[in-house]
Amino acid sequence: MTLLDPKDRNAAGLACEAESTGRPAKEPATLLEESWRDFIWAEVWTRPGLPRRARYLVAMATAATCGLEDSQIDDFVRGALANRELTLEELREGALHLAVYSGWGNGGRLDRAITRVAGELDLPPAELPPICPEPWDPQVRNDRGHAEFDKVMTFPPGPPKTPYLEGINNFVFGEMWCRRTLDEPSRRWITLVGVCESGAEIPIRSHIHAAMASGNCKPEEMLEFVLQYGTHAGWPKASRMQGVILEMIDKVAKGLPWHAK
Repeated sequence: MTLLDPKDRNAAGLACEAESTGRPAKEPATLLEESWRDFIWAEVWTRPGLPRRARYLVAMATAATCGLEDSQIDDFVRGALANRELTLEELREGALHLAVYSGWGNGGRLDRAITRVAGELDLPPAELPPICPEPWDPQVRNDRGHAEFDKVMTFPPGPPKTPYLEGINNFVFGEMWCRRTLDEPSRRWITLVGVCESGAEIPIRSHIHAAMASGNCKPEEMLEFVLQYGTHAGWPKASRMQGVILEMIDKVAKGLPWHAK
């Protein structure tokens, strides 16, 4: 049996931290900080099962919603920019997307981190189209929302009979998901963090199913997502996601809807 040298893991963790955050690595001062170096950086972030771009999106979204320090959110934002995994424009879109699925307060935490890092790096402002630049026909937006919901969720929506459902149809799908600055797979990872954090059964199950049924996220990536998510949200929450993802992998493979018995 080949033994693994702790010094090698220490070095790998420090190297991954520096490369992934865009700043010099910090020597740990506590046992908890050692676990960041030796497990999260050295073992989780170096795994090949999830693209680095997706890891940044999951890490930023969970950091903003799960109580990580502002400096840690800044690290993920800086790293994503420094490694050219995400542009400033994509990050701004990501903050809006997180606001929808985790609340405007959490989206604001990420947006402020983006502002801090953009200032630190002396970046010019992001050039983005406004939410809605021109007058609109309410029926056109309604129809667009229905069509986008059908494409994203892989099943048709029902009629929006309440103010909440109107908001989902008109803004969430009729406007936000229609914005193309951030691609659909990237929006999936942010959405998955939001629904997982919500603890709401229907959004969790339907979005996990749709992420794979749409072809945006591969089953092996979804399983790797659970590990990445668990490092920030905790193993109990990740355990629940593991069970739902395994169930939905089977249903998608069999061509079954998310709610099939």
